[in-house]
This record gives sequence, C-alpha cells and structure tokens, in this order.
Amino acid sequence: MAASSDRIPPPFPESEEQEPEPHTGDGDSDEGEDIFTGSSNLSEPSKNPPPQPIDVFSTDEATNVTTTSNTVTNSTDGTNGLQSDNEDQDIFAEATVELSLDSPRNDRKNEPSKPAASMPALTITPSTSKTQPQTQTLEELEEEESEDKFDLNIAVTNPEKIGDGMNAYMAYKVSTQTTLPMFKNKTFTVKRRFSDFLGLYEKLSEKHSQNGYIVPPPPEKSILGMTKVKVGKENSSSVEFVERRRAALERYLQRIVCHPSLLQDPDVREFLEKDELPRATGTQTLSGAGFLKMINRATDAVNKMTIKMNESDIWFEEKLQEVESEEQHLRKLHTVVESLVNHRKELSSNTAIFAKSLAMLGSSEDNTALSRALCQLSEVEDKIEQLHQEQAGSDFFIFAELLSDYLRLLGVVRSCFDQRMKSWQRWQDSQTMLQKKRENEAKLLWANKPDKLQQAKDEISEWESRVAQYERDFERVSANVRKEVLRFEKEKTRDFKTQLVKYIESLLHTQQQLIKYWEAFLPEAKAIV
Repeated sequence: MAASSDRIPPPFPESEEQEPEPHTGDGDSDEGEDIFTGSSNLSEPSKNPPPQPIDVFSTDEATNVTTTSNTVTNSTDGTNGLQSDNEDQDIFAEATVELSLDSPRNDRKNEPSKPAASMPALTITPSTSKTQPQTQTLEELEEEESEDKFDLNIAVTNPEKIGDGMNAYMAYKVSTQTTLPMFKNKTFTVKRRFSDFLGLYEKLSEKHSQNGYIVPPPPEKSILGMTKVKVGKENSSSVEFVERRRAALERYLQRIVCHPSLLQDPDVREFLEKDELPRATGTQTLSGAGFLKMINRATDAVNKMTIKMNESDIWFEEKLQEVESEEQHLRKLHTVVESLVNHRKELSSNTAIFAKSLAMLGSSEDNTALSRALCQLSEVEDKIEQLHQEQAGSDFFIFAELLSDYLRLLGVVRSCFDQRMKSWQRWQDSQTMLQKKRENEAKLLWANKPDKLQQAKDEISEWESRVAQYERDFERVSANVRKEVLRFEKEKTRDFKTQLVKYIESLLHTQQQLIKYWEAFLPEAKAIV
C-alpha cells in the first residue's frame, strides 16, 4: 500500500470500451491498477448505472457519495481546501475500501438496499411535492385576508314623511359607526331620501360596471306603494311598505361598503358623511332620462341576440349558464314564498275571526265549565293569530326579501358578463378596422399614391395601438368578472346560511309557542263536565 501511494496515476481511458475490464477481471491484478481502474469508473458514473462503484462508497457514508468520488478523482492534488493534513491518509483509506469491494457481487451482497444512484431523485421529489402545497396555502391565506371584513356598521332608521300631498317624500336616517381612517369622524348621521340612494347607484354603476364590477342594485321603485304613503293615511299596508323599503335600503348600503373597491369611491364617502347632497336627477321612472335608459336596455338586449361571442374560456360560459339557471329557480322559489306569506296572512286573519266566534259562543253558553273552556280557547286562538302574523313577517322579511335581493343581484351578475362581451366585441371591431386599414394601404401601394401612403401608415399605427389597448381591456374585464363572480358566490353562501338559520329558528320558536299554548289549555278542556 505504501508503494502504491507513491505512483503517478495513469491517464483516464478515453473510450468507453475499457469500462467493462473491472467486471471481467478475476481480482488478481496489481493493487494499484485496481485503484485507478476504480477511479476511472467513478469519473463517469452515468454511463453504466448498474455496476457503479458509487454504491461502494455508500458503505462508509451514504450522504457523501459525491464528496468521496471527487476525492478519489483528485487524489494527486494534495489539498482541496477542505481537508486536514491527513488528507492523503483518508484518500487511501477510501481506496482500501474500494479494493476490498471491487466485485459487483460483493456490492450486491453487502448493500442490497442502498441504491445511491436514486438519491438525487429522492431529494428532488420531496422538494417539488412540498412546494406546490405551500403555494396553494399562500393563495388560500391571501383569499382569507382579502375577505371583506371592515370595521364599519351602517343602519338606516327613522323613516320620516316630509311634505304633504304628491310632493311629499320619505327621508331616512343613515347612521355610521367606523374606525376606518378614511372617514373624518368615528360616528356620524345624515338624512337621505330615496332618490339619493338611486343617485348613488347611478354614479357607482357608471364608473364601475364597465370594468366588470358587481354594483349592488337599490330596491325597486314602487309608484303604487309610494302613492299610498303620500296621499293616504297611515294604515297597515303603508307602514309595511315603508318598513320594507327601509330594510332594503339598509341591506343595499351594507353590500356597498362590504365591496373593497366601492368603499374607496369618494361618492360613497360623500353619501355617508356630507350633510347635504345635490338633488339626484334622472332617477324618475317617467322622466326623460328614465325613458332613455329603457331604450338603451332594449338596444342592449337586441345586441346580445345578434352578437355571437367565440368563447375562449369555458369557465365563463359555464358560469353564465349557472347564473341564468339559478335566476330561474330563484324566481320560482320567490313566487312560492310570496304565496306562502299571503297564505299565512290569510290564516292569521281567519284565526282572528275564529277566536271572536268562540268568544261569542262562550258568552252565550249556560254550562259554566264549557263556557269557561270556550272563552279560554278563544284566548288561545288570539295568541295563535298573533303567532301566524309574526311568522308571516318572518317569511317575508327573512326569506322572501333575501330571494328578492339576490334576484336583482343575479341580474347585475349577468350584466357583468354582458360588459365582458361588449369589451370583446370592441376588440374584434378594432381588429376588423385594422385589417381594413392595412388593405387600404396595400391598395395605395398598388395604385402608386405616395401622397396618401403616410396617412394610411399613421392610421394603421393608431389602430394597432387601439387593438392592443382593447385586448388589454378585455383581459382586465375578464379578470375582474372572474374575481367578482367568485366573491359573489362566497357572499351568497354566507348570506343564505345566515338567513336560513334565522328563518328556521323563527319557525322553531313559533312551533314551541304553539305547543306551550295548547299544553296550557289541555287541563281546562279536560275539566269540562
């Protein structure tokens, strides 16, 4: 071993034909020759993977295969900047291990379960599998952080009739409590009329709808209901109409301030903070502006029937079909729930009539026990009539109004898809115009008219920039629509869950009260003799 350490190693073989020699040898050759033959095999481990001596070095330290092979290859350098003064001794210690295990059969016997060649693959695979879940987790965290959680509470209260006759209108108190720094005060209150709410929607819709944002719509106008409030006296129907509108306006403002983009709009802050607003114009149903809006909507409906969009993303097509189908089902359900509300109101009124009849019957009865039982039954029916009336209110304000709100919201969602289609059509029209400009340039070149050629080139350049801009607009609107639809679905799920739980609790409370009333009356009925 000492003599072999002083030899200068021969050059590595230049061809691959000499590689099989260590395998065909019988192990009786010179010791030094086996050392450098093993070194030559180590220099090209990837050319013949099965008999690689990399497995040999893994007997000492499987995690340092690359370090060992580099050490044997550079054994004549003396130092590598990392080893101590006993480096030569360590080199030949490795060589000794190689000599004792130069047979592939011995390698397989000693280390049957340590394939060192597979270690790099094992190292890469876990890192790849860990990176993807980490990315998804970060995306989920970003979505959770982007949820609409604002320290902002808005209430619409105290509806007040101002004026007399047909010039009268309802004013509502809008109270806001917040700690957001964008507002001047933490608590402030303003008075707003219904036309102010409509004017806010018009401003927001004009600025944000064309970009694919879902702008929550205000409650619909009711000429009949407001006329009763203006000229009629306060009765149950007018009071119900005012309360219904108040609750709808409150939900409308809450949805606006929960939208991260709409909350930053200066018109929203002005609506909530400013004492006096300029009179909103164009919000009247029978005004000239309202008539023009009706015409524009009809024109848009005709354009949608004539424009056929070549959809490149199947997601938008599927989502639009889902929205249209959901709107149809919600409309049917809303009709059934309104019928349920009317039925429960009718049941309440009939129960009241039944209670009065029982009271009259009990007062005319000679049997004391029977008379007392009938009078108490009349009282029970009075209480049940009140329960039916309260449950009818829950049916309407908790469930029917939720469906009504989302029917209007689904209409806005469909309009977002329409805005995307308009953006796509504008992009396609610009491409068509650019093609015409290029054809015109070709005609001028063919007709040899250099005086108009420069103008044609300028027009082509202008339309090329327009095509690029419209394409970017289409991509931006598409991204906004996708984001808004996903956000809408999340809010819809949360709202339906909250309202359904509340509605079921109201039903449960009604049934518990009914049981309580009948259990209290049962002993009185048994006491009739």
